Amino acid sequence: MREITVAVVQMHPQLGKVEDNLGTMGKFIDKICAEQNVDLIVFPELATTGYELGLRFTDVAERTTGHAVSFLAQHAADHSTHILFGLVTKERVESTLYNAAILIGPDGEMLGEYRKLHLPGEERLAFRPGYRLPVFETTFGQVGILLGWDLAFPEAARSLTLDGADLLCVCASWGHPPAQERLGAIEEWRTFVQARAAENALYIAASNRIGEEYSYHFFGDSMVVGPRAEVYASIDEEIEGYAVATIDLDAVRRTREEIQLIQCRVPLAYRAIVRKY
Repeated sequence: MREITVAVVQMHPQLGKVEDNLGTMGKFIDKICAEQNVDLIVFPELATTGYELGLRFTDVAERTTGHAVSFLAQHAADHSTHILFGLVTKERVESTLYNAAILIGPDGEMLGEYRKLHLPGEERLAFRPGYRLPVFETTFGQVGILLGWDLAFPEAARSLTLDGADLLCVCASWGHPPAQERLGAIEEWRTFVQARAAENALYIAASNRIGEEYSYHFFGDSMVVGPRAEVYASIDEEIEGYAVATIDLDAVRRTREEIQLIQCRVPLAYRAIVRKY
């Protein structure tokens, strides 16, 4: 068995308060690792900054050699665990920003950066979209990453699956306008998480934030889901906290052999999926 223990953190990032948010993240890491040995801790999308900063994202964006990565890399090394978190990154051209996720290894080294592909309307005003879906090699297996709205696109999760991912991590700021019905948004989120897990026969560790900003209410419902859409752990309340699950990554191979989801595809019949309309 390839058993690993995964924690998904549900937090309320304070808008624009990077140091406060990093402090909160550091406390979560220390608390989780003091209670048990964990192989991976997943934080939400834009965990260090909050979501609705608009033009102010330029002021808080960092390069991957910056303070936020260094701070969390030290925590990863101190506790010998992987850490994944959402961050605004920038290129050498200061105005080129990305809604990104950073994966750090248990030795404190950065394993890679994923840049969000699918940007909803308001994010297009601040960020440039990414252009690829990398799979990252860790000490326990192959990890794919999605950010927020990426989850709504089955092509993204399937591409990561075909490239070898057996664990998919979702860092999200998934919410709804305050006037919209909360239940519908939560059901949408749960359906997407469980559908992506079941249709690819893999594990998903999904961390969603809570709190309210100018236009959105974020409800959490963070969870760890298995290759048959079974929920291993979740945070059902709208509170700051974390859920922890021990999972067997070898179950991915066994499940795919049993139900033949990947083997029985007919790619030539699916050409319309990648047609640009």
